[in-house]
Amino acid sequence: MKLNAKYMTRNDCFTAGKKISPKGIMVHSTATPGVMAADWFSRWNKSYKAGETNRQVCVHAFVDNQGVWQYLPWNHRGWHCGGTGNNTHIGIEICEPAGFSYGKGSTMIGYNVSKNESYFRKVWQNAVDLCVKLCREYDLTEEDIICHSEGAKKGIASNHGDVMHWFPKHGESMDSFRAAVRAALNKPSISSNLPSGIQVGDLVEVKATANSYYPGGATIPSWVKTDSYHVVTQVVSNGKPVVKGGKVCVLLGKKVNKKTGIESAGIMSWIETGALIVLKTSSQTKKPPDEKVLYRVQVGAFSNKKNAEVLLEKIKRAGFEGLIKKE
Repeated sequence: MKLNAKYMTRNDCFTAGKKISPKGIMVHSTATPGVMAADWFSRWNKSYKAGETNRQVCVHAFVDNQGVWQYLPWNHRGWHCGGTGNNTHIGIEICEPAGFSYGKGSTMIGYNVSKNESYFRKVWQNAVDLCVKLCREYDLTEEDIICHSEGAKKGIASNHGDVMHWFPKHGESMDSFRAAVRAALNKPSISSNLPSGIQVGDLVEVKATANSYYPGGATIPSWVKTDSYHVVTQVVSNGKPVVKGGKVCVLLGKKVNKKTGIESAGIMSWIETGALIVLKTSSQTKKPPDEKVLYRVQVGAFSNKKNAEVLLEKIKRAGFEGLIKKE
């Protein structure tokens, strides 16, 4: 899936600047045959207030057989469903191929299933891939994905028929779409996607500059940063990195008192890896295979000696030896 981003900064929805914490994804289709994802920028990047358009509408992204064009930040409140679903759901529009027209309501006139099968499979897969990305980014599952017509039945969207006027023509439904997303989510992630540099058992410190556990998460109490070090207890879930607020996170378990070195029950909270300083890796607790061989670990390099001395003092308070070497 190729993802392109170009925000509709002229659209009144964008300039309204309202944010959401995404709780789901709503899948639409355009009902505009032949207009592809990139084409919608010039159509919708206009202001209703300024009299440039007669519509007040904006979705987060359009999907076609070539890829995805993102037109709003994912956590921006969109104007895509005509109901309260705008407050909770990311809205994506699947572009429909050319060569047919619409009759009454959502009736597709002259739609050739066999001719459009190849296009449908490509745009279907791109939509699945986008939903997988968003599920991982916002801690969602396939059960959090609905289409516009399902949103209408739930009372959170206007009375539209998409995408169930189209999918069944190709033997698909929202249930089979969700199943495809679930299958992709359950595939083991490759190791390069795992949190780098932090492993289970590592001793870490929360940076003094960190304010929340992750974007949109709870505020970090001051004592978590000033009183304790923490032991990482989990780095993946079901073989996949844990992503919250768009950031890869690890779970902090036991805490270690900075003054006494005593371990006790910890905070058991997920926190983004960028908020942590690794003081001791789990590999340091293993005995070297050869008693005569020593493996030294460097935990920092500073141009300012004072900064080096501050980190050395923290390491010593945690119960470890250290030294400063000038190079």
